Amino acid sequence: ISLGLVGSEMCIRDRSKTLSEQVKKAMNKYFKALGDVEPANVYEMVMAEVEPELLIAVMRFTNHNQSKAAAILGLNRATLRKKLHQYQIMEKL
Repeated sequence: ISLGLVGSEMCIRDRSKTLSEQVKKAMNKYFKALGDVEPANVYEMVMAEVEPELLIAVMRFTNHNQSKAAAILGLNRATLRKKLHQYQIMEKL
């Protein structure tokens, strides 16, 4: 797998596989599946799905080094610790 940056987007080989394209596809699919149901709290729902996986991936990448993970994420270490606790991530690693 070849990774690269396209602008600020991480890209795997071609534009159709950028993170933003995947989100766009997932959200279109989600809204179509809703039918006539009015969506609510979409931001919270998306963040609850995406943020823990991001944190887990970075924690694994840094071998659970919170200082390195915080730096990679551009977060304060205390904020990272709060999020790890919020999603009970340390128990999942």
